[in-house]
Amino acid sequence: MVASVSVALCTYNGADYLEEQLLSILGQSLRPDEIVVSDDGSTDETLAVLERVVAAWRTKGDGNVIEVVVLRNASALGVTANFEQALAACSGDLIALCDQDDVWWPERVERMVTEFTRRPALQMLHTDARLVDAAGAPLGHTLLQTLGVSETDRAAVHAGHAIDAYLRRNIVTGATMMVRRELVERSRPFPPAWVHDEWMAMVAAVTGLVDLLEEPLTDYRQHRGNQIGVTTLDASGKLGRLRASRTARNARLLARVAALQQRASEFEPALSTSVLALIDAKLAHETRRSTLPAARLLRVAPILRGWRTGDYFRFGLGLQDVLRDLVQPV
Repeated sequence: MVASVSVALCTYNGADYLEEQLLSILGQSLRPDEIVVSDDGSTDETLAVLERVVAAWRTKGDGNVIEVVVLRNASALGVTANFEQALAACSGDLIALCDQDDVWWPERVERMVTEFTRRPALQMLHTDARLVDAAGAPLGHTLLQTLGVSETDRAAVHAGHAIDAYLRRNIVTGATMMVRRELVERSRPFPPAWVHDEWMAMVAAVTGLVDLLEEPLTDYRQHRGNQIGVTTLDASGKLGRLRASRTARNARLLARVAALQQRASEFEPALSTSVLALIDAKLAHETRRSTLPAARLLRVAPILRGWRTGDYFRFGLGLQDVLRDLVQPV
């Protein structure tokens, strides 16, 4: 039996790019059965573009029927809550997450559905993407390259140990994801401390099987209006992070793992004792980091202890996080 496929598309003032994205969805080699659009209170022509493109496509009458559901938010929910609403409204067995300003390659849905069909235990699949500029011109590198995803983390995901990679850092981007509907149900409600894609990736990793396709299936557009884009990883970007205040970032990391630990005992299937222990250890690590003294010299001893135990490598970016903790201002 062929799985039904939904697309969860969230919009907010996306009139400039939405038509190209919609046409790329409607032009898939394996078309989805449903598109759920959740608009977060757009004040531009986003919904008018949606109606025009869908109406024109239906006029062609090629015999393919795609159900289009439009949810209109009177007041903005924000990115994570808007995606949760869109995902919850999807009826398909498989759900592809979709940003309003990207372009899907023609085989994206078919390629990902094939993987889910081949592996019934698979709960989530994410892919690489080609980075393009506002006009759609390739920038010469991919999403995984720009994020600096290591061979170690790639291998962990492929080997069924994605939790080891995800506890170090998020390497999953929602615009490249497809999930089973039961993962959405298992993940809800989404904790306020988490972004929707990171949270579902983490839930999938601790409760089931995930994998990564190291091939681009999406043009991931970078422009000034991105709500969530790719953080620059060049030398100036890294230097800027060392100069940035550490308080907010560390509080955010601590809040996320605390929310994960709080929910961990509720997941079905139940988490293994080894995974629960990993989450506890991650929480202890982020608690220590968030309570480092303001005076840099007083940070040295606790940072060295974390270094010796290997926590900076198990739960972070190793030397990069050590340097952050040593030099970042409060």
